[in-house]
Amino acid sequence: MTLNPGDLAPDFSLPDTEGNQISLADLRGVRVVLYFYPRDNTPGCTKEACGFRDIYADFQSRNIAIFGVST
Repeated sequence: MTLNPGDLAPDFSLPDTEGNQISLADLRGVRVVLYFYPRDNTPGCTKEACGFRDIYADFQSRNIAIFGVST
């Protein structure tokens, strides 16, 4: 399956850092930013995550959830 920017993502569920399942279906009505990074605690990945952290309030004010996915 190929997705393009702006396409609706298919439903999926993944565990969060505490082992709780997060399902895209549970977030209907909320815009979601889903970003992928190869490894925790590396300079580039940390910089990317900090970029989202630094503007997190802007995303929240627009009802946008942010999720980072790593192996």
